[in-house]
Amino acid sequence: MIGGLSVLLALLAQVMLVNRVPLPAGGAPDLVLLAVIGAALARGPAEGAILGFLAGVLVDIMPPTAHLVGQYAFVLALVGYVAGRGAGGPATTVVLCVLMGPVLAAAVGGLISDPRVTMSTWTEKVPVSIVYTLLVSPVVIWLTMRDRPARLST
Repeated sequence: MIGGLSVLLALLAQVMLVNRVPLPAGGAPDLVLLAVIGAALARGPAEGAILGFLAGVLVDIMPPTAHLVGQYAFVLALVGYVAGRGAGGPATTVVLCVLMGPVLAAAVGGLISDPRVTMSTWTEKVPVSIVYTLLVSPVVIWLTMRDRPARLST
């Protein structure tokens, strides 16, 4: 319940605030990705994958959209699963998943011949997105996970 609410709030903040702020290098942090990672860390791989899929569907249908429906659902479901499995601790998992999200999204876009995925996507957009997302990750992960920190110690 709280994980879904945090993803919904992240999506609204992403669309209404973050995407409208002109940041240097033209990128923006991915709050939905971070909300999925935080919820998956607190709840495990199955719930992380389900929440990631549902969040991805919302991202896919939220205007303005210029990609195929299901593209981000696939990416966020995989990220949610990986985050739920953990990878050597919360910090390592967050970094791995923040790296994995934009790279996987660009790779899937390239595989389905998305014309927006070019070499500049790989050299400019993906790295900028990763840096901005990593910069805001401590706050978003803390907000997402503060209701269930007990799983991390097990």
